[in-house]
Amino acid sequence: MNVFVPHAVPGASAPRHIAIIMDGNGRWAMRRGLPRTAGHRQGVEAVRRTVQAALDLDIPYLTLFGFSSENWKRPRAEVEALMGLLRLYLRREVEKLRRDGVRIRFIGDRTAMPAEIVALMNEGEARTAGNDRLVLTIALNYSGRHEIAATARRLAAEVAAGRLTVDDIDDAAFSAYHFSADVPDPDLLIRTSGEQRVSNFLLWQIAYSELVFVDRMWPDFQKQDLEAAVADYQRRERRYGGVNACR
Repeated sequence: MNVFVPHAVPGASAPRHIAIIMDGNGRWAMRRGLPRTAGHRQGVEAVRRTVQAALDLDIPYLTLFGFSSENWKRPRAEVEALMGLLRLYLRREVEKLRRDGVRIRFIGDRTAMPAEIVALMNEGEARTAGNDRLVLTIALNYSGRHEIAATARRLAAEVAAGRLTVDDIDDAAFSAYHFSADVPDPDLLIRTSGEQRVSNFLLWQIAYSELVFVDRMWPDFQKQDLEAAVADYQRRERRYGGVNACR
C-alpha cells in the first residue's frame, strides 16, 4: 500500500496501522472556560473526523486509546459523562461504520464496564464483523501492563495444561496471546496535546513503532494533522534495531 500525502517522500509506504493516544480534551475545555465534559464531547467529533480521514487515506488499521484503567480515578461526574458519551457514540455510529466498511472491535477489561455499554460493544462487534476496509480498535478500560500480565497468565495456563512447553514461549507466542493478536503491531503511534509519553498504551506492540507527538489538543485534531503525521512517518527510516545498509 502506497498512500501519498503532502510532503511525503515519493514511493514511501504509508503505515498500515496507526495508534493514537487522544489527549487534551480537559485542557482544551478549561482554556475556554468550559467544563471538562465539553472537551470530551468535542473529542467525540474528532474521533469521527479521524476515522473518516483514515478511510480516505486507505489506512487499514486504526487503534484509539479511549479510556484507560487509570481513568476510573477521575471525578465521578466526569467518568459518568465519559460513559454517557461512549454509550451515545455506540448507539449512533455503529450503523454508519457498518455501511462504510469499518469493523469495530474493543480491547481491555470489560468486567468493570457498565453492562449496557458492554452489550453495545458486543453488538457493534457483531454487526460489523464482516467488514474489512478499516479495522477500528478502541481500547476501553485498558492497561498495557495488565495486558502483558494477562498474556503471561494465559501462557502459563497453556504450559500447565501441557499444550505448550516453556521452550515454546517466544516473541511470536507472546504476541499471539495478546488482546490484539489479530492485528499487526502499530507502525505509527501519535499522541496529541504536546505531551511526550506513551501512558501505558500498547506497551508490547509499540516496541518498534515510530512516535509522533502533536502539539494540537485532541478536540482540534483534523485530517491534515493525520496527514502530516503520516508524511513524517514516510520520511523516516525504520531499521528495527539494525543499520542502514548504505552507511
